[in-house]
Amino acid sequence: MHSYGASTTLPADQREQLILEHLPQVRLIARRIHERLPDSVNLDDLISTGIVGLISAIDHFDPAHNVKLKTYAEYKIRGAILDSLRGLDWAPRQQRKRAKRIEAAIAGLEQRLKGPPTEEQIAEALSLSIEEYHEWLVDVRGVNLGSLETNSPDEDGRDLLKYISDDEEQWPSRLFERAELERLLVEAIGKMPAVERTVLSLYYQEEMTLREIAKIVELHESRVSQLKSQAILRLRAFIEKRWPTPRGL
Repeated sequence: MHSYGASTTLPADQREQLILEHLPQVRLIARRIHERLPDSVNLDDLISTGIVGLISAIDHFDPAHNVKLKTYAEYKIRGAILDSLRGLDWAPRQQRKRAKRIEAAIAGLEQRLKGPPTEEQIAEALSLSIEEYHEWLVDVRGVNLGSLETNSPDEDGRDLLKYISDDEEQWPSRLFERAELERLLVEAIGKMPAVERTVLSLYYQEEMTLREIAKIVELHESRVSQLKSQAILRLRAFIEKRWPTPRGL
């Protein structure tokens, strides 16, 4: 069985060429993961870790498995980067507490107002100025990674339903759960302010970066990041009241 393993005779120049060809893939994956992490996490560190994953993919790739090297490399790159994040306390208690407070404020206001609250109303409920509230949205950005967006550090992607287990995904119960949750998400997104709907659509459906989205909606990239965090917390507040499965941060 032929394999690009370390014990094979794959020439060094061919190995180096494969690494260079796939470096853009490493940078893309690292950048997309980095967007969802606090600013304290260094992008270059993620890229360096991703390169280690890429090299491992090239050294252990087996074309007999009928899987493209790019696909296998993506798996190894993402896995290496997310493995490196497991030991980081990237969501300190203060961030989690703030995320919970924002979520609770949104839920309380929606119940009282019978509709989505504005940023000003959320800030007022939290006894914050609008500037302080925006700072909170930036601060809690990393908390989203392990909550609504993904089920575990092993799963990276843009599926808002990822936190439902993929085990036995074809069971009728799983299909029903997913359909019900999808319906709730559609309902929740439909009640959002238009700009937040646009940000979520471009980020999750079109898989654009925050920088690309910022150009489209004509807002600063940091503002787009705030709106994305706020939209995620709106969804969580909406679903928390209607979805019986206990979920933690």
